[in-house]
Amino acid sequence: MKTPAYSLIIPVYNRPQELDELLACIQLQEFRDFEVVVIEDGSTNDAAQIIEKYKASFDLAYYVKENGGQGFARNYAFEKAKGDFFIILDSDALLEPTYLNEVDKAIKADHLDLFGGPDKDHPSFSPIQKAISYSMTSFLTTGGIRGKEKNIGGQFHPRSFNMGISRKVYEATGGFKITRMGEDIEFSIRCISIGFKSGLIPKAFIYHKRRTDFRQFYNQLHFFGRARINISRFFPKELKPVHFFPFLFFCYYVLTGLALLFFPSLGVLLFCGIIIYSLLVFFSAIINTKDYRIALLAIFAANIQLFAYGKGFAEEGLRKWLSNTTA
Repeated sequence: MKTPAYSLIIPVYNRPQELDELLACIQLQEFRDFEVVVIEDGSTNDAAQIIEKYKASFDLAYYVKENGGQGFARNYAFEKAKGDFFIILDSDALLEPTYLNEVDKAIKADHLDLFGGPDKDHPSFSPIQKAISYSMTSFLTTGGIRGKEKNIGGQFHPRSFNMGISRKVYEATGGFKITRMGEDIEFSIRCISIGFKSGLIPKAFIYHKRRTDFRQFYNQLHFFGRARINISRFFPKELKPVHFFPFLFFCYYVLTGLALLFFPSLGVLLFCGIIIYSLLVFFSAIINTKDYRIALLAIFAANIQLFAYGKGFAEEGLRKWLSNTTA
């Protein structure tokens, strides 16, 4: 049997409808030298019926395992995959038909060992999803250091919602070392540290649905803030000054709240800073989206993003400090 050029790795956990939409996109790919490996990571609402729907359309393998988190689910898929290159996708992604064309061209032209692609919002997304997408990619938030070949956060580290690695990378690294809490960034840093070439492929973007409401978004970003500290346990030098920005934002919010309670005049002055920041987000989002409703929602998304990330960063940082002092 001919070895496929690419194995598309998709871990899924209780999201059959999202997987259906992603597989529909994969079915339309112009580049056809690929297989798809779906890993059901202990779901109670499985995607078995969805898999049957697409088995005749392309080479599709489906495996079920006990829940162990996305990192180890990907490792399980790496062991089963037949391709020369593995492409990891989140189940809540949508692809253009030219996605694999762009990946193949860039890998061959730039001789990449691992890559990442940016994410965008799709016209079908809800206003909240579009506001969250704006916030996660804006220069006014931590999104400004995502999806850039060179950025103030250091060398480009592919993220697992849209990441590719060669078989050689997997064989040299053994895959993901941790299954959650920044597992993709830890993996990217480790790959680069042993000499593999990383690069951004701007045209290999995905439409990333992310979370559908602000409560879910808060929980996700709080987790991301904790994950950044967790990564520093493995690579202390990768904790850059820019990563402290959401923590400072969180501290500013706390200080503003305390000042409003005990020193109202100072509190009002500090609160004006939050208003100015929110106005900057609003006008930037207007320019970016051309939609006043999305721009208003973007104010909430940006403030939630920085506050939740900063709070998670502070909590996990405190845990790390306490564990170091009592060790």
